[in-house]
Amino acid sequence: MSLRDKPIRQKLMAILLLTSGVVVVLTCAAFLTYEFVTFRQTTLKNLSTLGRIIAANSTASLAFQNEADAREILSALRAEPHIVAAGLYDKDGKLFARYPADLPVAALPAAPDQDGYRFEHSHLVGYAPVAQASNARLGTLYLQSDLTAVYGTLRLAGAIAALVMGVSLLVAYLLSATLQGTISRPILALAHTAKGVSERHDYSVRAPKLGADELGLLTDAFNQMLSRIEDQDRARLQLITELERSNKELEQFAYVASHDLQEPLRMVSSYTELLERRYGDKLDDKGRTFINFAVDGAVRMQRLINDLLEFSRVSTRGKPMQPVDVNRVLGAVRANLSVAIREAGALVTNEALPSVVADETQLVQLLQNLVGNAIKFRGGERPLVHVSAQPGATECVFAVRDNGIGIAPEYFERIFVIFQRLHARGEYPGTGIGLAVCRRIVERHGGRIWVESAPGQGSTFYFALPTGNGGQVP
Repeated sequence: MSLRDKPIRQKLMAILLLTSGVVVVLTCAAFLTYEFVTFRQTTLKNLSTLGRIIAANSTASLAFQNEADAREILSALRAEPHIVAAGLYDKDGKLFARYPADLPVAALPAAPDQDGYRFEHSHLVGYAPVAQASNARLGTLYLQSDLTAVYGTLRLAGAIAALVMGVSLLVAYLLSATLQGTISRPILALAHTAKGVSERHDYSVRAPKLGADELGLLTDAFNQMLSRIEDQDRARLQLITELERSNKELEQFAYVASHDLQEPLRMVSSYTELLERRYGDKLDDKGRTFINFAVDGAVRMQRLINDLLEFSRVSTRGKPMQPVDVNRVLGAVRANLSVAIREAGALVTNEALPSVVADETQLVQLLQNLVGNAIKFRGGERPLVHVSAQPGATECVFAVRDNGIGIAPEYFERIFVIFQRLHARGEYPGTGIGLAVCRRIVERHGGRIWVESAPGQGSTFYFALPTGNGGQVP
């Protein structure tokens, strides 16, 4: 898991520890480097000074070839435990005296090398000139210093640095564990509040403000946002409640009104027809025309009331949902529209249709309205209607395609509104309720309906129903 996926506490502690660790490591590394370089320089300087002193003291011994005196001078190196070997060479490069006295000759260089000092593995070796005051060279002094003690001191310094580094990191960890809370607590409080709001949809909760810094400002802004959402949600719920109540009242009113209008309307229609039969020969042409108007109006009113009843019954008289074979539904639609299909010479085709979970009666009504409209709103050509379906993972999309007169895009929404008509009653009969009923049926099933069309190019009405336990092509 990367750092960005870690909890905020771990992120803050990791950042603090990483920063502290880098600083401590760099500091200790710089300290050890400084100590190492300083020890080397000091050791080199001390050995160089010692070499000059011994070389100066050995001038007379080499000048007079006094070997005993030379050994005596070299024996003074016993005071420097780190000197493990020394040799005094004459001007011809021959070994004149050595230290310690029992040191094998093979342990010393066969001949002196170039003047100067250099580090070799765990030793520092050097050659110093032995010369008279007139700079006449008499020989060469060789010194070999053991650096074990020096490196031991450096190891001790490294151990101390490691201890300091460990203690520093421990202190940094304890401090980061304590101090990260000043940043993480407000953020975690916000996250906890946001999670609670998301899970419970309770916008009345508020995040605690734990400081007056930027996180405090963020908390204030978050709480203000919750307040606005709470107000909007309260208003939305109130509006939904009012709309539901209004819809129920309208549905009840539409049902009662249309139901109560049936009887007086039948009386008007019956008596008007009776009047025409009994007294039609006593009326002039204008009187008979008036009676025809009354009969036609009663018929249209009867049709409108029936459609209005159907519209109100979508929500009030719906049946339970169950698996339905849409092929069987389309067969029922063909039978119901057989007269219209025969009179229009229409051809209704379909692909293999799936089963869906639906109210079968309402599904018949839905397809019957769409296929009936496709036949009714035809042009000069033979009506061709094709029904297809595309099952999906979450919904099944049905399509009813025709070659009719088409619809302009600006009317795509209007046609689904109750009582909205795009044509005069003389052109195409109807009440303007059919597509509104279709939308209501689809919405009761938790789906959606829409149209794609262009004037003169036919229309395709789509409706999508949730797949549920259906959605399988037989």
